[in-house]
Amino acid sequence: VQLVESGGGLVQAGGSLRLSCAASARTIDNYAIAWFRQAPGKERERVSCISVSDGRTDYTDSVKDRFTISSDNAKNTVYLQMNTLKPEDTAVYYCAAESTGCRLTMREYDWWGQGTQVTVSS
Repeated sequence: VQLVESGGGLVQAGGSLRLSCAASARTIDNYAIAWFRQAPGKERERVSCISVSDGRTDYTDSVKDRFTISSDNAKNTVYLQMNTLKPEDTAVYYCAAESTGCRLTMREYDWWGQGTQVTVSS
């Protein structure tokens, strides 16, 4: 599975961005797709995950009520709508896929995109 992220950029605090993760798989129905982020000098952390087959989602506490993950199965694409962005959201955002369900740590994901930079200015 090849994953390609897009939608990153520079935005002011309080603004919004929508990230896209396009998958090359015939279908993403059988995958869990997660968004991770990595800020300079920090470990990569999972931000959100969606189990595409049943639509279950999960978020890390710092983005709950601000970020929304969704999938468009017809387009084999997963989105991350990010609202009320904060400077601490600045990071490279990666999408990752796993065939056995949403997992917490990066080593449990088999496929990764190249990342997209999100920068939030104060």
